[in-house]
Amino acid sequence: MKKNKISKNWIIRQKRDIFVRQSKIEGYRSRAIYKLKEIDEKFKIFKNTTSIIDLGAAPGSWSQYIIRQYKKSLVLAIDLLDFENIDKVNKIVGDFTKSENKEKIKNFFNKKVDVVISDMAVNTTGNKNLDAIVTGELCIEAMEFALEMLDKKGKFVSKIFMGSSFNEIVADAKKKFKEVNIFKPLSSRKDSKESFIICKFLR
Repeated sequence: MKKNKISKNWIIRQKRDIFVRQSKIEGYRSRAIYKLKEIDEKFKIFKNTTSIIDLGAAPGSWSQYIIRQYKKSLVLAIDLLDFENIDKVNKIVGDFTKSENKEKIKNFFNKKVDVVISDMAVNTTGNKNLDAIVTGELCIEAMEFALEMLDKKGKFVSKIFMGSSFNEIVADAKKKFKEVNIFKPLSSRKDSKESFIICKFLR
């Protein structure tokens, strides 16, 4: 399929998407907010929490949701891409896997945190197996960082794609967290291979 044909189809799908329309009405930056909202309502991710790291945060709708719903939260958002500031959300532009940015995050909180969330994924190539593998690597990186940062009662949420590394990631998570769930929100597009891994309480 030609690129301009794909772009046209994407625009049509966006216009028809009820979650895109709803996000504009409610002043959120992307439809991804409703994925986090569903996860939070089902798994109570932010209940009794105050400190949250949002990895791969751009354009910022997950951080928007947190600070609107949990006004007393201390939120630090980081992404490779710069994005418009969000009131009461702290921001770092950079790669969270780089040691200097890890130090910035650790110094900012100066203690263990309650929640680490990640909606990171690679730009899709059209090769679903390759996309799943690379996004799986991002999930693993995010989980390893979460293990460094989380309090014993901490929670970790990350995007994960169905693919060759899926079972391995889930099995590893179960070794490190007491509760592990896989959830595909209704707001995830039906043709998407994405799900989310929700982990609670360090072993």
